Amino acid sequence: MKYPDKFTALVASDGDAGFSAELKDVSINELPDNDVLVKIDYSTLNYKDALAVSGRGKICRNLPMVCGIDFAGTVVESKTSAWSAGDQVLVNGFGMSEIHWGGYSQYQRVRSEWLIRTPPNFDSKAAMAIGTAGYTAMLCINAIKDHGVTPEDGPVVVTGASGGVGSVAISLLSQLGYEAVAVSGRESMHDYLMRLGASSVLSRDEFSRKSRPLEKERWSASIDSVGSSTLATLLAQTKYNGIVTACGLAGGLDLSCTVMPFILRGVTLKGVDSVMAPMADRERAWASLSQLLTTTDLNSLCTVKGMSEFPSLADQLLDGKLNGRVVIDVNA
Repeated sequence: MKYPDKFTALVASDGDAGFSAELKDVSINELPDNDVLVKIDYSTLNYKDALAVSGRGKICRNLPMVCGIDFAGTVVESKTSAWSAGDQVLVNGFGMSEIHWGGYSQYQRVRSEWLIRTPPNFDSKAAMAIGTAGYTAMLCINAIKDHGVTPEDGPVVVTGASGGVGSVAISLLSQLGYEAVAVSGRESMHDYLMRLGASSVLSRDEFSRKSRPLEKERWSASIDSVGSSTLATLLAQTKYNGIVTACGLAGGLDLSCTVMPFILRGVTLKGVDSVMAPMADRERAWASLSQLLTTTDLNSLCTVKGMSEFPSLADQLLDGKLNGRVVIDVNA
């Protein structure tokens, strides 16, 4: 498979004028010396991506850095027998956009052990309509299922529900038979969340407050991408032997709570990391996603934008003005 000498990538750098992230021409020879070259079709816009591209968070540890924490595309060249030219693949995390060049590029070289074969019923666009956010949502749901929580145990609450993780989580929980309760700060998103499968929508103001050590038991499980006081409130409201899965910090990285939910109700706080998750967990999550979601489902969850629309998209996401999944067409 042939490839051009030069192509476009979104590169973060630190120059005389300070930090910037802009589209630049990159050559094949500038790519990292890894063993698989991939022609990228699509990436996504995640919260961490928005922090990296905008410079509002110190995500890129090395500069210059090609941003983008995930991508899907086609193998062009491989130095390992595990992958061949033409294979459809995807990558999530593994330090891309932090210490390794990432997916906002038309080509990228990555380590063969990072790759997952794109499920046969998904193309690259569908895979990235799920992206890291949807894959993270599935990791959370698998943790809830492994904890033994069933639909009969009561409602599962999802914070940040109009965002990437939350919107996919609502859709998946609904399909699995759980009563999914959405938490959102935007009234305009209520109809959207109900269409995804939410049984009801609560205001985030009910959660983003100082909580008591223990409150009325409400939730069999939670998926939280907010952190801070919202996470503390969820812990105080979780039913006996319930579980709270924490996968984000959109509301802050602090956590002020007591040990009471843990020692009096046996509540479990489960951290969910998508970046360095073991391959077995990744493959299980993607296999489940391929069984639960169709292309029609995914089209309702996402919009497609080009790399040229940065940094406006990043600012909109960080300011809470985007909903659902944003797929990035790196060739647009």
